Amino acid sequence: MPNVLITGCSSGIGRALADAFKSAGYEVWASARRPEDVAHLSAAGFNAVKLDVNDSAALQHLAEQWGELDVLINNAGYGAMGPLLDGGTEAMQRQFETNVFSIVGVTQALFPALRRSKGLVVNIGSVSGVLVTPFAGAYCASKAAVHALSDALRMELAPFGVRVMEVQPGAIDTSFAKNAGAQAELLINEQSPWWPLRDGIRARSQASQDKPTPASVFAADVLKAVQQSRPPRLLRSGNGSRALPLIATLLPKALLERVLKNRFGLSRNL
Repeated sequence: MPNVLITGCSSGIGRALADAFKSAGYEVWASARRPEDVAHLSAAGFNAVKLDVNDSAALQHLAEQWGELDVLINNAGYGAMGPLLDGGTEAMQRQFETNVFSIVGVTQALFPALRRSKGLVVNIGSVSGVLVTPFAGAYCASKAAVHALSDALRMELAPFGVRVMEVQPGAIDTSFAKNAGAQAELLINEQSPWWPLRDGIRARSQASQDKPTPASVFAADVLKAVQQSRPPRLLRSGNGSRALPLIATLLPKALLERVLKNRFGLSRNL
């Protein structure tokens, strides 16, 4: 029975992936950070793992438990919304720690197990790393970094028979927008220079739920790609996952920025 470890399975994409792989006969190790989420995963029949992907000691302990690992899915992450300068370097660092640094840390810890099985690493990026929008700069930058490190890892792990597939979801029906909205509300206050544009900030935090694709459909697409004899280097799935990168490529930059500024209320002077 092939095995898979999926990070960030408390809800949304992670939980949908865990369900899909379990139904396909995989032995699923599903991680979450909060004890109550670990308990729910265990009750659902998964090998539940309590894991903070930013905890180096926890990663070392996890690595010691593995002989071989067929598939590692680096899914843990969140979206920091709001003006870049409101969040500042602290918000940027927190965003990168979870969305970027953890991918390197988890993959590094489990590399020996992946090498023994000549396994597959799946990194969950986002189309937001291709088409950058205002009021999501930290999140977009983190996902662009995921795309870059996935390309680097693909080349660097090739001599060991370990493959790397990057996934760029579009709009997926999860609690992402709710959580992103809560993050944005923490920053929106009357002291911010962007206070008059708060409606645009809120609109961006909810943009991921524009006609979203069910998480189960997205998970089925990922499962199908993983099961191929030669998994693709890049998989795009979900509403907008193909159209938005195409727009980012074909539309002149100045025109694209004008459209986005109009969309999120940035066309007027403050």
